[in-house]
Amino acid sequence: MKRSLVTTVIVGVAVAGIVSGLHASGLILHFERAVIEPISDYIRATRVVSEKWQYVFVPLLALGVAWLALTSVSRRGMRWLFLVLLIELLGLSWVCSLYRIFFQPLPSVFAVLLAWLVAEGWVVFFRRDRPHWSKPFFVGRLSNKELRRLLEGAIPFDPQPRVHEVTVVACDIANKHGLAASSEPAVFAEDTEKFICDVADRLLEAGSYIQAADGEGVVAIFGFPDSNAEHADKAVRVALDLVQGSRERQQNNGETSGNCDTHIGITSGTIIVAPLKAGERPALLTSGEPVELARRMCAANRLYGSHILIGTRTFDLASKAIVARPIDFLKEAASQDRHEIYEPLWLASEAKPEHIARRDFFWNGVVLYREKRWAEAYAEFQKARGSDDENDAPLQFYLRRLEPLTLNLTELSSD
Repeated sequence: MKRSLVTTVIVGVAVAGIVSGLHASGLILHFERAVIEPISDYIRATRVVSEKWQYVFVPLLALGVAWLALTSVSRRGMRWLFLVLLIELLGLSWVCSLYRIFFQPLPSVFAVLLAWLVAEGWVVFFRRDRPHWSKPFFVGRLSNKELRRLLEGAIPFDPQPRVHEVTVVACDIANKHGLAASSEPAVFAEDTEKFICDVADRLLEAGSYIQAADGEGVVAIFGFPDSNAEHADKAVRVALDLVQGSRERQQNNGETSGNCDTHIGITSGTIIVAPLKAGERPALLTSGEPVELARRMCAANRLYGSHILIGTRTFDLASKAIVARPIDFLKEAASQDRHEIYEPLWLASEAKPEHIARRDFFWNGVVLYREKRWAEAYAEFQKARGSDDENDAPLQFYLRRLEPLTLNLTELSSD
């Protein structure tokens, strides 16, 4: 703030001095009168706004415009504001002419234009941390709207290695390997490309940073570069919309591309973001456990038959906005660490009482299953059933696990 104030004073005083000096010397007098003649006639005027007022208007406008240009977040909005200000100055001169009062607006117009140009130049050449220097890192990875906000300074970005709290979303085609085996390579490549483009576009529109979009799926990051406390909530909402959109497309058309169902893994945590110095094109290194876990959760949907799986941290952050249920633990291959995974089902605002009840029965069943109380768990899972035409794959997964166990218990009790 202090630096902006000092710069404003420097720019404003310099511009006011230049414009006031040119006006006072009379060097641009003929130009001023020639330009203003179509708007206000000096000869027919009965009164003239005193020259002393020019030396008041010019410094005030120069300082005001410099301050706005140097501190504004929305640079495009400021340009429109300055344009309106210029039009108003010319309009004021014309209104004064209707009452035979001559007001020369050009010194004020020059002050506005020169202050704006000098302030813009100052920002471009003297602010080395200006977001434009970071533009190559984000082209194609942010939506046009978010990229514009970054360039305007609404999204602060420091191109230095830093830790960011984010939510990572990994999306891939369900049964991708089966489709690859049953389709011609050209058809599979075309369908995969459509899926990647569609998912990436939807995630871009939602305000995410696209970390990867290739044959292994799409990985998007919420909460970077725009730090947002609601990144987990937003990520889960977008994931639910993606799955719902995929279901609707499958119902509305019978094309092969419509069979590209969506699997999504979501996890929250800290990642390290740093610029890569090697290579021909600027790029960002984004690395951390959430990226790996999101991919693993995405793949784990194939085991349980779910569409979306989220980690514990994501569940904690978004639990008030969604209705979710526990599924299982994702185990680390090289250690004893386990990550509990949940399946988001509905938005809390859209869930009906029967949805909540079925979720609770399923939750009870999972708890009882982990306690090895097989018969009680089986009974709770049975209560969690929906309509006959509803395919609840995770529920069927647990029922298949429990059926032989409950059968053995029944046989033992009968013996």
